[in-house]
Amino acid sequence: MVATINPTDIAPELVVWSEKLPGGAYWHGIVPRWQTLRITDLGGSHGVSMICYNADRPMERLNVADTAKIQFNAFLRKGMVLYSDMGRVLFSITEDTSNGHDLICGCSTPERNRAKYGEGGDDKFGRRDFHNARDQFLRALGKWGMSRRDLMPCVNFFSRVTVGPNGELHYDATAAKPGSFIDLRAEMNVLVVVANCPHVLHPDTTYNPPPVQLTVWRSPAPGPDDLCRTANEEAKRAFINTDTWWLQRPLMPTYAL
Repeated sequence: MVATINPTDIAPELVVWSEKLPGGAYWHGIVPRWQTLRITDLGGSHGVSMICYNADRPMERLNVADTAKIQFNAFLRKGMVLYSDMGRVLFSITEDTSNGHDLICGCSTPERNRAKYGEGGDDKFGRRDFHNARDQFLRALGKWGMSRRDLMPCVNFFSRVTVGPNGELHYDATAAKPGSFIDLRAEMNVLVVVANCPHVLHPDTTYNPPPVQLTVWRSPAPGPDDLCRTANEEAKRAFINTDTWWLQRPLMPTYAL
């Protein structure tokens, strides 16, 4: 029998860990298969950037272009998934109470932040502040023996971006909802890097990204009628590929990065 979980509350005994990620900071770690990473907007997020990898074989990684193309939709919501570059599923979006996420705009960079916020000062580590997502990704990846070559386009949570008739992009800063969250159920062991840095199109020119809460919890195993696994024929095939790879995983050699 598949347990049911209140979409807004997590029973304390199911929580593996939970921590607050300050604005401008990053986090990295592994979310085991069928555990769920919840990201909660605590104060009207300016955007949260994330990249992720197959933790057992990091050469397999998030592909935001395929995530949009395969699902015929660039605007993530509950019931959709995050695809890897090998057609398998890294994360399922099992709950989402926010107003939109972005697959199009990529992450912030040192150049863009300097142009938007100025030079800033030095932080306690002697680094320039006004941290950007790209540098935070690289700092985290370095701790896993990875580098710039392992970067790829990211997903930006809590970032509602619309596309105008001539292709122009607009950021809707009024869409932020403090207390909203997204649940990401890992479909394999997933290495995650999160950078709580403002979205490149967020209109605020003062660097003040609010904190977010990261919580990993033991979510129920997906059942045969799981929303994400039955969403469409493409998703069904991707989950067959994912589950097959998972079953064969103990037989595979240890891969280098």
